[in-house]
Amino acid sequence: MKEFLGFGGYQRKPSGAYSWQHLLLVGIVLAAMVGLSIWLGLTYRGKDIKRKNRVLIGAAILIDALEIFKIVVMILRSDEPSTAWHGLLPLFLCSIQLITIPLAAFSKGIVKDAALDFVLIFGILGAVLGTVGAAQNYNAYPVLSLDNVVSALTHSISGFASLYIAISGMASMKKRNIPITFGILGFFCAAAAVTNKLLGTNYMFLVSDDGTPYSLLTALVGDNKVLYAIGVILLFVIYIALFYAIFSLCTKKSRQNSAAV
Repeated sequence: MKEFLGFGGYQRKPSGAYSWQHLLLVGIVLAAMVGLSIWLGLTYRGKDIKRKNRVLIGAAILIDALEIFKIVVMILRSDEPSTAWHGLLPLFLCSIQLITIPLAAFSKGIVKDAALDFVLIFGILGAVLGTVGAAQNYNAYPVLSLDNVVSALTHSISGFASLYIAISGMASMKKRNIPITFGILGFFCAAAAVTNKLLGTNYMFLVSDDGTPYSLLTALVGDNKVLYAIGVILLFVIYIALFYAIFSLCTKKSRQNSAAV
């Protein structure tokens, strides 16, 4: 257990990015994510919103409990506990789900609708990028470690919530929610940028790609830090716009087919 939690440093060597160990772990959690979301989504699809909400409440409690446990352990095992929290703030794109999933589960009205839409839009993306795409983590830590296992679980819970919202019919994707969705993203991007400047961190990967798929953007703009940061934010905006457009197109066709029948 001490070795799994990383106290005293990991004695095992990392298996490496896209090793069979990496792919096996993420394959298991992603399969569980998809299977559970389909099963529970279809089970609760015809139920009232209160019953549908129970699953989201469970997901919200579990994802925050796992992340809090991870943060506490990482601070305790650090050589400098007073500054260890600098890199553990919920200011990555995936970390926003630690806030938006509870909002989707416990709030009401337009706030709930906007939170549901945000989780739907970014949950599955975060799940894939935070498991399959998290190459830097598997180059740095053993696969069976707190850092990688808890990260895989929390990212897969985000993906689960996203798929569950879609399958159970909880998403609204109303036009009035679009400014709130952009507002949530804008707030966290601004907070990440300020924090990066003050603490020398790399939240939202606005400073550098750090071995993530954003390396493609780095290759495109070179060493221009300003263009790189603008490019990262622009990718978020484009992704939201495309998601809304595709969702609207699909639901429109679905309504037309239903009317024709």
